[in-house]
Amino acid sequence: MFGMVFNAFSVLLMPINLLAVAAGMVSGIIVGALPGLTATMAVALLVPVTFSINPITSLAMLGGVYCGGIYGGSISSILLATPGTPAAAATAIDGHPMAQKGEAGQALGIATISSFFGGITSAVALLFISTWLVQFALKFGPSEYFFLAVLGLTTIVTLSTDSLLKGLLSGVFGLLIATVGMDPISAFPRFTFGNVNLLSGIPFMPAMIGLFSVSQVLKLIRKGGTISNSTDKVKIGRVMPNFKEFKRLLPTILKGSGMGTVIGILPGAGSTIASFISYNEAKRSGKKTDIFGEGEPKGVAATESANNGVTGGSLIPLLTLGIPGNSVAAVLLGGLMIQGLIPGPDLFTLYGDITYAFIVSLFISNIFMLVIGLAGAKYFARVTNVSNKILVPIILVLSVIGSFSIQNSIFDVWLMFGFGLLGFLFNFLGFSSSPIVLALILGPIAEEGFTRSMLLSGGEWGIFFSNPISIILISLSVIALIPPIIRYLKDRKKISEKNN
Repeated sequence: MFGMVFNAFSVLLMPINLLAVAAGMVSGIIVGALPGLTATMAVALLVPVTFSINPITSLAMLGGVYCGGIYGGSISSILLATPGTPAAAATAIDGHPMAQKGEAGQALGIATISSFFGGITSAVALLFISTWLVQFALKFGPSEYFFLAVLGLTTIVTLSTDSLLKGLLSGVFGLLIATVGMDPISAFPRFTFGNVNLLSGIPFMPAMIGLFSVSQVLKLIRKGGTISNSTDKVKIGRVMPNFKEFKRLLPTILKGSGMGTVIGILPGAGSTIASFISYNEAKRSGKKTDIFGEGEPKGVAATESANNGVTGGSLIPLLTLGIPGNSVAAVLLGGLMIQGLIPGPDLFTLYGDITYAFIVSLFISNIFMLVIGLAGAKYFARVTNVSNKILVPIILVLSVIGSFSIQNSIFDVWLMFGFGLLGFLFNFLGFSSSPIVLALILGPIAEEGFTRSMLLSGGEWGIFFSNPISIILISLSVIALIPPIIRYLKDRKKISEKNN
């Protein structure tokens, strides 16, 4: 193996392959930063281009697009509170408040460094311990996926910084919306009101673009001025955290990287779940002085290290078993098969030179991402000084394009505007949009896992407690709920004492 890895490095250091990785990375960052144009779309658009290219060069380019697409979402999320990708929705919670305080450069720097660590960690796991990790993933059944979704839903309590009740109501509203469409088992239509566009459920991307992008546009119109809370031009400031700040962030980055890698190998879980669970853990284990939700650097570090940790993790079941870990990996499967590469043991033996070159390209992609991200952070951050009169039409146009391009449906565009008005109203009343987005993602996973478990067991509840993994996930869910509930009870007690 080490001989193949060394050969892969020597091949990828050829100018044509380095250029391919760089081009893929830049393309991925641009597409990922645009609302609605996800990493999946970036890879899908590039796959036809690779038909007539050398397999190593084409796969190296696809690897660069994948890593760049996931990272790119953080740029618009931090600067505009408009996540370019679903995975970056959690980044906006603390990233955008940092930008509003004039710390956009620092937020982008932390996001870039955290993304680099997450990507490198997952690439190391893919290279050295993929066999062990895929055996762990195979132990996940319907009941384990149900409890994984429950663990993710506990994040709603953490996201409810201002009001626990409002956060829970937002989450319940999201779960109700997630039931629209055909039942995942019986295919019976629910709450579609005869509209064929709703048979497959509420499209997630238009809903997310509306809740974040359009509602943000309405807020910018109402606010005027610029994104930063100052009438004067804000100094971008430094990008790199100093040694003391990096030391403070490192445990969060390492935990997020590990979580992202492990969650990435679970088919259907994805980077959005990883980022929210990592954020929840960072807040749970944080100190009293940490100001999550108001511009806490740990929040950015936790989410970006986790969602980029998914990149290599999702390729582990893809390359070893042919099972894509997420939608991007599914498109990459098509790219592999076009080159005549069938996932399985032969990939690491007969076609080892190509496979290891693809894996090594992830290391190079993350190095390019680090350089491009840190070098461009000060230029990206200047968006915070641009007048909202200029930003509003740009964000709105990109939002419409992003919503329409997913299914080429004008219905999705109207749906986006509807969710935008809803998101603006929710924010005005003190409700958060993040729990709605999280519930929209996790609701179907939880419902399908629960229903399949009951069908497999013949209605016996014991199936939910028959696997040690389920017990561990239940325990983690309970542990995650304890600190927010204690904090809520203490706040209630203080309010009660003041009133008395």
